[in-house]
Amino acid sequence: MAKTTGRAHRGGHSGVSIEDVAAAAGVSTATVSRAVRGLPRVSPATREKILGVAEELGYVASSSASGLATGRTRTIGVLAPFVSRWFFSKAIEGADRELHARQYNLSLFNLGGHGSHRERLFSKTMVYKQIDALLVLCMALTHEEIEHLQKIDIPLVVVGGHVEECPYIGIDDYAAAAAAVRHLIELGHTEIALLHGDDETDLNFDVPRVRIKAFQDVMAEAGLNVRKEWDEWGDFTVRSGQDAFHRLWDRPGPKPTAIFCASDEMAMGIIFEATRAGVRIPEDLSVIGIDDHDFSEAMGLTTVRQRPDEQAELGTKMLLDELDGIAGAVRSTVAPHQLIVRSSTGSPGRRASPLPPSN
Repeated sequence: MAKTTGRAHRGGHSGVSIEDVAAAAGVSTATVSRAVRGLPRVSPATREKILGVAEELGYVASSSASGLATGRTRTIGVLAPFVSRWFFSKAIEGADRELHARQYNLSLFNLGGHGSHRERLFSKTMVYKQIDALLVLCMALTHEEIEHLQKIDIPLVVVGGHVEECPYIGIDDYAAAAAAVRHLIELGHTEIALLHGDDETDLNFDVPRVRIKAFQDVMAEAGLNVRKEWDEWGDFTVRSGQDAFHRLWDRPGPKPTAIFCASDEMAMGIIFEATRAGVRIPEDLSVIGIDDHDFSEAMGLTTVRQRPDEQAELGTKMLLDELDGIAGAVRSTVAPHQLIVRSSTGSPGRRASPLPPSN
């Protein structure tokens, strides 16, 4: 077995990079990465050659690796824009469940809503020196970031929606939003407001835009007007739903009879403030969300259910299967969604209609 030396690559005394090892061994950087991390799909002869070159040059694959031939960290990285919001906390819970079952560790990279941390994660190679694979939650990676990961052959999957150039797992957001809006229209609503999610963080994610388009398309198909003054935005939090309600209700002019909210947390904010203002739910205002948050049933919120924990659990399983040598294990997958009708929606100006079972 080849032994590591005290010299480190990139920033160490030797300055030996993965590119140096690849050039000396006559292979790609991805092959070097797989060989030194003990990953499958490298022939024994090639692996032995690469490890010999790496030892000779003083290249160390990972600060947490015990040796070149056993360079796998048995750690999966989870990259999240936030950890405090429901979707992300549930997804992390699901990923950890699968990792625990397979005796892997979870390393959390929390951007805290700030894109400025991304350069530290990718350009300075922090991610791929510490982890064997990467699960990304509700974020689009830049082309340069994806190239960084591809170069060293880090398995990658995005959970929470469609992302160009990456395998992803998520619900059909267009269909989910369309189902929510159609439910309101089928109840007889024609005066429908939109509370869409639009984070001001640098996440480059298209889920908010897809849900907006679904709302606009379904309204147009039904021959209904979309009022500009009823197009409100939030950041997927309860507080932003509360603020949006006041912007809608404090404005002079007619009021909507229903609001489609792009997340349950924003819908909860609407319901809290409507109740305080004496607006009855659903007699005066129907409210529908997307997610099926843990509190949605207790609040009687009609919603479109998704399971971020199951999405992340599946994504994690794919990554671990890929690491175990199952080629093609990581692939894009559409997760299920389901309309759950509760007491927050009813016909305009009337009591809620009898509810079907929620399961």
